[in-house]
Order: sequence, then C-alpha cells, then structure tokens
Amino acid sequence: YYGGDLKGITAKLDYLKSLGADILYLNPICEAHSNHRYNTADYKKTDPMLGTNDDFKALCDEAHKRGMKVLIDGVFSHTGDDSVYFNKYGRYDSVGAYQSKKSPYYPWYKFKTFPSDDECWWGFPTLPEVDEENGAYISFIAGENGIIRKWLKLGARGWRLDVADELPDIFLDELRKAVKSEKSDALLLGEVWEDASNNSAYGKRRRYLLGDQLDSVMNYPFAEAIISFVRSGEAEGFSQKIEPILENYPKCVIDVLMNHIGTHDTSRAITRLAGESCEYRNREWQSKKELTPKQYERGRSLLKLASLMQYTLPGVPSLYYGDEAGMQGYKDPFNRRCYPWGNEDAELLEWYRWLGRLRGEAECLSDGDYVPVSEILSCVCYVRKNDKDELLVILNRNEHQIDYYMPAGWENAKCMLGELHGNAVTVQALSGAVLWRKHE
Repeated sequence: YYGGDLKGITAKLDYLKSLGADILYLNPICEAHSNHRYNTADYKKTDPMLGTNDDFKALCDEAHKRGMKVLIDGVFSHTGDDSVYFNKYGRYDSVGAYQSKKSPYYPWYKFKTFPSDDECWWGFPTLPEVDEENGAYISFIAGENGIIRKWLKLGARGWRLDVADELPDIFLDELRKAVKSEKSDALLLGEVWEDASNNSAYGKRRRYLLGDQLDSVMNYPFAEAIISFVRSGEAEGFSQKIEPILENYPKCVIDVLMNHIGTHDTSRAITRLAGESCEYRNREWQSKKELTPKQYERGRSLLKLASLMQYTLPGVPSLYYGDEAGMQGYKDPFNRRCYPWGNEDAELLEWYRWLGRLRGEAECLSDGDYVPVSEILSCVCYVRKNDKDELLVILNRNEHQIDYYMPAGWENAKCMLGELHGNAVTVQALSGAVLWRKHE
C-alpha cells in the first residue's frame, strides 16, 4: 500500500545479508484486500501490489545465491470474505460459498444461517472460518497439486503457520506430509504463544512437537522473559522462565526456535522497553504517542541489552524489520510503519551487524547448551557451549557499571564486549559483556 514490493526486497538482499540474515520470513504475500493480507483472497497468486509469482521466484533465486532462504506465511484457518472462495461482494467470476450452496467452496465454510450468518475468526465478519477437516479443503492446501507444494516449487524453503494452535491435527498431519514430500529439508514453523509441548486445544493435548507436525514454533516464552528482565531489572528467576522450554522441547526443536522480541502482533521492542504501557489506551493515543528524546536514548540501551539476550539464547534470532533502524510504535498498525530508508539509527544498525557477526563466528550459538551461571542484583549471566567453543554472556540491567568476577578458566578468553581485567570484566550500565573461548 506504500510502494514496497518483492522486487524492492530483492534489491535490498545485500543489505539484509549485511545484518547476518540467512532466513527471510515474509508476512502473507498472497492476493488480499488489506495491508496485512491475513484475509487471503487467492492462495494461488502473489498480491499484484507486491508483484507476480515470477517476482517471488526471482526473489527466492537471488536469496539462494546469497545463502539465504525464504519462509512464507500460511494463513489457513480462515480466508477473506472478499475472496475467490467466499466472494461476498462478487469481485470474482467464481461462484463463492456466500453466493450459492452449490459452490464448490460452500463445504469449506461453517454457516449457521445461509448466507448471512457464518462462523468467523474471533468474531471478525471479514474473516470467515474454514473447516480445516473438510477433505476438499485439505486436498486444496496439502494435496499433491496443492498450495503448500506450489509455493515450495516456486522457491520457498518453508512455511510459518498463522494461529497453528487453531489448526486441527488431521490438517497439520497432512500439511507436514506435503511440506516434507516436496522438500525434505523445508521448515514448518508454527505460531504458538504458550509452551507448545503441553498445549491443549480442541479438548485434547496437542502433539505439535512429537515428530509428525511442526519442526518448531515462535518462542513467545523467551520473548516475555527477556522483555520482563530488561524492563524491570529483576534478575532472580530468569532461568526458571527459560529452562522449562529447554527441558520440555526436543533438541531439534530448540535449535530452530524463532526467537523474537517484537513482531507484527506486538508493540515495537524499543517502545515496550522504554515507553508507557498502551494497555487501556485507544488507537488515537497510540497513533500520536512517541518516545521522548530522553526515553529514546534509554530505549536504545535497553534494546541493545534485550537483543544481546535474543541473539545468544538457544534458538534462532528473528529481527523484526526496522528494529535495527530504531523504529518505534505501539500495536498494529503502528508497529508496521514504513522502514526509514536514509534515516536509520546508525548506532543500532552497527550493533545489529555486530550481533550478526557474533552469530556467524561463535558456533556454540547454533546448537550449544544453555548453562545458567548467576542471576542476582539486576545481573544475569549464562554460558552457551558445545564441543567446539563456548560463550560467557553477562547482562547488566543496573543503572551503574559493575565488575563481574568470572568463573574460573575465563581469564584468557577473548573479550568480544566489555573490558577484561584479570578474572573480572567491567560491564557498563544497561549493557552486556561477551567472552569467547575455543576448545583445544
């Protein structure tokens, strides 16, 4: 709606690569009639505002040349009412479910009273729910010539499933078969906000992570633990929020967790960390409220601290576009503003590039164990380690610098961040320290 398209992303791949990015996750790109596109109108077509299917293939091809993969958003629990399938407003030549019970799409939807009363997603009348257990719908999405395979053939290397916890088992089972049959190494990631190992829905315990459904999930528990510590400075109990996930999830799931601290569904990270709460505030207030210069300066330090945790905890850091430029904003749609090309926060931009280089250099960050060291007096310390190297990470949430006395054996480690003095490291206020050592 503001001029961005797939060719524009392709033109910025080198910029994204400079951040250390090797996966590009796109919100929905299929034709739809809103700026967020979670109200799919045609699963088979790229939204004309973004380009064509050939433009998507070209993006994937150019990303592949740079060692990057493209992950796309699958919105399968509902469609738009203004779609090929429902066609409430007669935009399309097809006979939609709203228009006739004889429509091939009629069995996809759940009508209480035809055609005026249908079940819709969370009460939004523009988002009619589909019956994900309907055989014809399953075949359309996950069949041999279905939507899942179509976009993988065009170059996508995986899917992120919107509201995965609202999709029934039979649908997830077939969807996984389609993904892995088309590309065995493709990623299937689910949006689950809670602990996905013991989540319940549809009246029974879900089996997302037992091998036949999701490869991994969005990691909201880690995000909340990070935001809580950085906002409050309460270090005690930090590992108690992290370790249940590490204990409950299989190792293969942990290594590809989507670790975010802000998404299109939450306020911008810097705003959450340094701004006033938007709870009980209306959209007009949210639209006008920005951080003061003093809040922003503090927010930059807090964001750097939070992102250091995000990039060094188990899983894969997911950088929401624009956080590296200092973008702020409250909830949707104010968290989706245009990227400020030419007006980026240079300090933050270089910080995120440094984090990207750290991820590329320290092998333990890809699959290493998490070992808590201490969490007291607004300071959290932990180690990431595998059989090749290990990283000591110290997070100082205090308003003053501290000297942290390290565990024995770290005196000769390489100091990546902070100031090393014998067996202690000086950590600036609202900042972190990182030490790295390789195993002989």
